[in-house]
Amino acid sequence: MLATIFKRAAALITYLLKQWQTRRGIAALLFFALTTLLLSIEIVPHRVSLSEGQVSTKDIFATRDIVFIDQERTENLQEQAASSVRNQYDRDAMVSGAVQNDVAGALAEVKKIQGDTSTSLQDRLNRLRKLLPVYNLPEETLAGLAAPSQKELQLTEQGVNGLISQAMDSEQGVTQVNLEDTKSVIEVKIRRLDLREPYEELGVLLMKKFLRPNTFLNVEKTRLLREAAKKTVPIQQVTIIKGEKIVGAGEIVRADQMAKLKALGLTKSYFPWRTLLGNALLVILLMVVVLFYLYQQNKEIYKSPGHLYLLALIAILVLALAKAIVAINSTQWPEFGSLFGYMAPVAAAGMLIAILLDSRLGVLIVAILSFLLMLMSNGQLRFGVVGMVSGLTGIYSVSKLSKSGDLTRAGLYTGLASICAIGVMELSSSTPLGIVITSAALFGITNGIISSILTIGILPYLESTFRITSSVRLLELSYPGNPLLKRLLTEAPGTYHHSILVGNLAEAAAEAIGGDSLLTRVGAYYHDVGKLKRPYFFIENQMNTDNPHDKIAPTLSTLILTFHVKDGVELAREYKLPEDIINIIEQHHGSGLCTYFYHKALENGQNESVTEEEFRYEGPKPQTREAALVMLADSVEAAVRSLQNRTYNRMEGMVHRIVKDKLLDGQLDECDLTFKDLDVIASAFIQVLSGIFHARIEYPDLSKEKEAEGRKAKSAGVRKQFFRARGR
Repeated sequence: MLATIFKRAAALITYLLKQWQTRRGIAALLFFALTTLLLSIEIVPHRVSLSEGQVSTKDIFATRDIVFIDQERTENLQEQAASSVRNQYDRDAMVSGAVQNDVAGALAEVKKIQGDTSTSLQDRLNRLRKLLPVYNLPEETLAGLAAPSQKELQLTEQGVNGLISQAMDSEQGVTQVNLEDTKSVIEVKIRRLDLREPYEELGVLLMKKFLRPNTFLNVEKTRLLREAAKKTVPIQQVTIIKGEKIVGAGEIVRADQMAKLKALGLTKSYFPWRTLLGNALLVILLMVVVLFYLYQQNKEIYKSPGHLYLLALIAILVLALAKAIVAINSTQWPEFGSLFGYMAPVAAAGMLIAILLDSRLGVLIVAILSFLLMLMSNGQLRFGVVGMVSGLTGIYSVSKLSKSGDLTRAGLYTGLASICAIGVMELSSSTPLGIVITSAALFGITNGIISSILTIGILPYLESTFRITSSVRLLELSYPGNPLLKRLLTEAPGTYHHSILVGNLAEAAAEAIGGDSLLTRVGAYYHDVGKLKRPYFFIENQMNTDNPHDKIAPTLSTLILTFHVKDGVELAREYKLPEDIINIIEQHHGSGLCTYFYHKALENGQNESVTEEEFRYEGPKPQTREAALVMLADSVEAAVRSLQNRTYNRMEGMVHRIVKDKLLDGQLDECDLTFKDLDVIASAFIQVLSGIFHARIEYPDLSKEKEAEGRKAKSAGVRKQFFRARGR
């Protein structure tokens, strides 16, 4: 049972892996994971187990550049600012008068009791006890108050109310907080008044009874002022440079050092999911941007899994190198330790993508990689700017390659552009001018060298792995010293010169219609390499020899001629030519008819048994414009060369007839050439042919002229001798 389940599961997995959608999905997922990892690799640094007051057992250095807010210090300063703001009070001006009136009213009652002489002393004492029940005054004091004394009462009122008024009108007033303290102070002052003991006690007791707060805390106003004071305190930012020592071995960890360790994430035990999630979403967004661009602007790459894999591989490779370079921190040269990010080879990605895929796509990828470089360097805008400048320079430098050495020159241009960009970015900082010049030259040239070496080094492997024919590879194949071209020149010289002319024709036509002129020219150089197997069976190589086709049947001749296509494909694979060139070799005759041998077979009386299919090439028909151009140029060159009198009109008529025949024969049905393109192609062919087969002045026979001059000179000599003899 389990074996059956595993077998079915394996079959399902195998089936899914064979589907291009599955492979593309797996590749996209892998690219997403690797890119997110490269962006997030420093968000989980090594942890340290330390707390404030502990002794560190080792040196601890900053793992990255960071600017963070020291929250604890900021809060302490804010609290200090808030505490410096006093409590805000509101004063009730009516309270002071009310308290004094209460004191005066109580003394007036005492005065009234004292003045009632119609009652006995005991009655007055009882009335005083009722008036002042809470004070529990001693009998001696009450007895002293029962005796009439208006002057003492007046002095008591003036003294007590004066002290109460003074306290309430003071700056701080009387609050709930200082009420008891104020009573104590006033009591001391009352006892210093020149009053007799009963009135002194009465004044103290009345003051304590009636004194109450006249100043009240305004909580809301106090809170607002303290909040405003907190806001005046600037945020305390701390800048940490990568490689900076945070704590030394043997040091007692201080609060500020602990804050730095926390900011760097060296003391946290949790995983920073939010940062990782943010990086993941950013990568997804950038992937969507690139795919949307390709869908809108370059569907050929969008629909090609191989091209997408190549694009992802280049991006990952350059990002990984940039990450490694940014991570370098040189403590030996602290002036340059933070500048290694300038060497990130963003230009290599731009050059590789421009050479292998598309220049405009290269610009987009360079912009994205420069942005990611800035993120990986903790927001260092200068690295992103230099990466963008060097990348665009690299793309422009390889946009028109004419030889492989141009890649080295592109690296030089990239280095010079990097020097300028680094100089501009560093001049805006406080870096000394000498270090600016040195760092710009050092890191700029290094950037160019790394980008150039990386491009030249991996370009051949990317070409062969992803079967892409770059302009650099085509330029190498176009050199006459290429082994296969040298064989063609020495073993089949007629075919070699024919191929060169076909290349000139096809290249001119490709330029005229906006095709790939370099691929067309190089494809034309190699389109007939299959003739190397049997060169003397082809008329251009038959020099002063009999034509072997005169002695064999037309069907065998056709077989030999058509087989040069298969032979060419085999030789091309043997010499590891690019697939695009092999396709041109395979398609340059399409399913065309060997007209000469077909008609020869008909003339030999084989009308009933002869069919066109026996005398046609196996194909396939040209699938691209470049293959179609080589087909047309091949036929045109051979046909025009066969003309006896190559006038302009005859060549023009021949070109149009061949183009028309190929069109009517259906050989151009599977490529995307338009009728307008065919007219432009014919015009380009005629222009090139006019230059090749132009009329020349017939040179005289110099040997005959010299012989005539010799006879004339000899005759003149004889006559001279004759006249001399007669003169004697």
